[in-house]
Amino acid sequence: MIELIQILILISFVFSPLIIGTIFLGWQKKIKVKHNESGIQKNCFVGYCWTYFFFGFFVPIFRGEIAIGVFHLIFSLVTFGIFQLIMPFLYNKQYSSRLLNNSWSLNDSEKNISIAKQKIGIVID
Repeated sequence: MIELIQILILISFVFSPLIIGTIFLGWQKKIKVKHNESGIQKNCFVGYCWTYFFFGFFVPIFRGEIAIGVFHLIFSLVTFGIFQLIMPFLYNKQYSSRLLNNSWSLNDSEKNISIAKQKIGIVID
């Protein structure tokens, strides 16, 4: 019984950033965006980045931000992994802001657009 309690305490400690991030930022939500010049559509994300929590610097690489992924790897190594615990709280907002500042615009339902505007915290026409 004591071993089970110790395991539960360890699991809750390890996943505490995921729990705290989800409580304060909300679960990761996909928002559709469209490139203004080419018309290509893709997704940006708002909320706590649970994918970054589990996969770390691979997330920016898979989303096409290779240089940022390499920087995140370097920062994670230099900070002995502490960077990996902080970035899930920040990454989705940063990624979405970079997209919207580089010729992408929100292209989703009014409800999702208002959620994105609120979570990203920028004014979009």
